[in-house]
Amino acid sequence: MAISNLFAAGGVVMWPLLGFSLLAVALIMERVIFWVKINSRQNRVVRDVLKLYRLNDVVGALERLQANTDLPIARIFLAALELEEPTPEEFRLALESEAQAEIPILKRFQNIFETIVGLAPLLGLLGTVLGLIASFASLNIGDVGGAKTTGVTAGISEALVSTASGLVVAIFTLLFANTFRGLYQRQIARIQEYGGQLELLFRRRYERGDKSYTK
Repeated sequence: MAISNLFAAGGVVMWPLLGFSLLAVALIMERVIFWVKINSRQNRVVRDVLKLYRLNDVVGALERLQANTDLPIARIFLAALELEEPTPEEFRLALESEAQAEIPILKRFQNIFETIVGLAPLLGLLGTVLGLIASFASLNIGDVGGAKTTGVTAGISEALVSTASGLVVAIFTLLFANTFRGLYQRQIARIQEYGGQLELLFRRRYERGDKSYTK
């Protein structure tokens, strides 16, 4: 069935479904680029920063972080390392507060994905119901078993196109939404792990009385 025929069969609800599908594709592409960037660079940056900090090269660690401020973990580390002579408690609070501030960025578009997943099947069902109403409205009781019955059957078949389209949009979006949710949960675990490693190094230096633990 050609695209034009699909839209004719699906009815008016095909247009919002098309809008949902285009929106979902655009947001999915943005999230894919975002997560590829994080997963390809984050581990290397964190490893370098922790190594420099362990070697008392705080300036080098800060420069490495400032060169990668597009990464959430770099912004989290900077929030703590740029404090002026913090106590361990202040250092920990800086890490935690900045980590909380990064959560909306990591979960970006999740509500939109959930809305598309929820509304797309309902729109498809609405299109099918409207199509069925139109099909049966053209059928008179005396036409049952007659030639018009074939037309009604064809109309029902076409009306189901909108339901199928809505399910396709919802399934496609749900697949990526769940993938991004899994990446978000794994990223939160990594932030806690990396933040704990940095805090441990800071506490050791603080207890030794080393005043070069921050900038």
